[in-house]
Amino acid sequence: MNAVFLFAVMVAFAVAGYRQIVETPIANAAAPMDALGLAMIDAAKGSVTLAIGLVGVMALFLGLMKVAEAGGLLAIIAKTVRPLMVRLFPDVPADHPAMGAMIMNISANVLGLGNAATPFGIRAMQELDRLNPQKGTATNAMVMFLAINTSSVTLLPTGVIALRASAGSDDPAGILPTTLFATICSTTVAIIAVKLYQRFTAAPTGPIDSPDSAEDSITQDETSLPAEPTEPYPGWVSALVLGGVAALVPVTILYGRDIAPWIIPGLMVALLGFGALRGVRVYESFVDGARDGFDVALRIIPYLVAILVAVAMLRASGALELLITPLGAITQQFGLPPEALPMALLRPLSGSGAYGILASTIQDPATGPDTYVGYLVSTFQGSTETTFYVLAVYFGAVQIRRIRHALAAALTADFAGIIAAVIITAYLFG
Repeated sequence: MNAVFLFAVMVAFAVAGYRQIVETPIANAAAPMDALGLAMIDAAKGSVTLAIGLVGVMALFLGLMKVAEAGGLLAIIAKTVRPLMVRLFPDVPADHPAMGAMIMNISANVLGLGNAATPFGIRAMQELDRLNPQKGTATNAMVMFLAINTSSVTLLPTGVIALRASAGSDDPAGILPTTLFATICSTTVAIIAVKLYQRFTAAPTGPIDSPDSAEDSITQDETSLPAEPTEPYPGWVSALVLGGVAALVPVTILYGRDIAPWIIPGLMVALLGFGALRGVRVYESFVDGARDGFDVALRIIPYLVAILVAVAMLRASGALELLITPLGAITQQFGLPPEALPMALLRPLSGSGAYGILASTIQDPATGPDTYVGYLVSTFQGSTETTFYVLAVYFGAVQIRRIRHALAAALTADFAGIIAAVIITAYLFG
């Protein structure tokens, strides 16, 4: 992200400087460098205004998710998907700690709990490394886990919904159908890509370290995580639930517009009701989660300022137009307008950068959150992951240097997710 931020600022300055020198001044129009400076100040102010507007909405959604988490919803989902996980990871014993950690990580991602997903993901990689016969080289199970992690099915993209609501959207949860469709497609492609690509890279071989002799590198934060469920639900229960999730795809395609207005009120009633039935003190848990939402919204202010200022500089200088116009003319033919192209290109590279692009796009009066472009960039953010960040953090946690086909599979899934997002958004909102 350092390189992206510095590159954007330098390019914007160079283009504006060139225009300042060679272009003839226009009466009653700001000079290129004046326009650049004004855009920087306006973007910095707008970043803080956006973050303040985001505080309440983030507090609401994280409060609801805290109630669900306290009620054990995460563990219920984990026990539901265990039979499927056993088939996806045949090299990992069903009762191995790695299996439990992977299930909890994927379950957290499904619910949009990114903060909870990362510790589980790191623990999963550490446990998978215990089964690794060749340290420093990614196993098939590690690659599969990373590919699923970067493309995992998302039911509740709470952060994007919150941002859309703060941007004045009349339908902030309208991206739930598009996100579900895009993530199911990208996850399916990720699994197929891993199975296909692993034929061309040799899996590590050799003796496996026993758990007793393996280095215990679990951090204090990770040891305090909830215990993984040990007994899965019967196979028919898992099949029924997973079939229901799959059935949501055609339902959301056909009735997405009609369902969307019910989602946020229904979500609040359902999660609070679930917590109450599970004996959770819903008010206290909600307030505890809302406090976290307040902290998250304030912590992102520096990131929003950096990215929105850089994007504003690129726009005001004319550099973004020089890049997007020729490339966008091509992608426009396939349903990807130039206004959404920066989001599609940056999402795999930088989570904070993509978040800033999303905020900038839906805050722009020319697009807004409820236009085709607004729905499309929101779906990109909610249905794809920061691939390079995930690979760096998870592989770095166990010192994996040879990642084999992990990057190729993850980028293939990202590409599939972008295509699926364009298709479903064009169908519902185009």
